[in-house]
Amino acid sequence: MAGLSPAAVGMTELQEGRRPAVLPQISVNEEGLRMAEEEMMAKEEKFCCAATANSDAGKTMSGSSCCDCAKHKHRDVNSKEYKSMIRRLKLIEGQVRGIEKMVEEDRYCIDILIQVSAIQSALNAFNKELLAQHIHGCVVDDIRHGKDEVVDELVAAVQKLMK
Repeated sequence: MAGLSPAAVGMTELQEGRRPAVLPQISVNEEGLRMAEEEMMAKEEKFCCAATANSDAGKTMSGSSCCDCAKHKHRDVNSKEYKSMIRRLKLIEGQVRGIEKMVEEDRYCIDILIQVSAIQSALNAFNKELLAQHIHGCVVDDIRHGKDEVVDELVAAVQKLMK
């Protein structure tokens, strides 16, 4: 990677699935990340989507699913997978804020474009992980319960992701 700018090296490392060693213009406040994770974990009460649409607004659920009115998943906020997804999103958010700062500081356009490409790669990696979790969890469960239409939904989602 000789001859590449630090930003270009960082983008290459991100594309290879490694955390870049040098991207000084994009910093993530670890304390802020920890506080955001704790805040999300503190929200243990789950609300039914039907309750908010009906007169029972604010009604809490009693089980793992509330109704068949909409597709949604209630994740275990204490799970390793959930924390990993939130962490990835917070890192991406930090990268976006870093680009905003680069634009405000009138940084070199190519460096900004490289960072945008790094964010796109990070979002693609997030999508891959989320899709894998969806297939292993939601899709398998729906098929086991005889809801074969989930396959058509999955195909449509993959087509949208591959644009």
